[in-house]
Amino acid sequence: MFSVDELVVYPAQGVGKVERVEEQDVGGVKTKLYIVRILSNNVTLMVPVDNAENVGLRPVSNLDQGTRILRFLEDRSDFTGYSGQNWNRRYREYSEKLKSKDLVDVAYVLKELFLISKDKELSFGERRLLEQAMGLITMELSYALSVGQSQAKSRVEELFSDIITNNGSGPAAEDEHKKN
Repeated sequence: MFSVDELVVYPAQGVGKVERVEEQDVGGVKTKLYIVRILSNNVTLMVPVDNAENVGLRPVSNLDQGTRILRFLEDRSDFTGYSGQNWNRRYREYSEKLKSKDLVDVAYVLKELFLISKDKELSFGERRLLEQAMGLITMELSYALSVGQSQAKSRVEELFSDIITNNGSGPAAEDEHKKN
């Protein structure tokens, strides 16, 4: 059970804070709910306590888990390339992984999209997925590593700096483009 003011992660939404635990009448049944405010967009979620594990609500990663995610992102040995797989199939697969309760799945999407962008331009949808994965990863890493989100983003971008600088893609390049 999570406690009030505890930081949690809701899949595909990111880091949130348990604001309160309350009982509400849902369809004639008294249901205990976590009221979670997502920190990145101020959205409030009501998660049934009994269903929290099934929907993937979990504590924020700790320092060891955050460090493991950075090592996972750095290791490119498992990348097989997109092997001509059509972007629509990749998009569906990556969208599902972003909903996973396992941060490694989200990191996988981020790494794959960065590495694919080394060889070909990403579609609009893939770029959106890359931005979403980057946001989810960097927000959680900022709490796990006790750094600001911009510092966490810089650490991730450093891991892919060869790709970002070579093809001018990725969130850093897009941020730079928006400034000009």
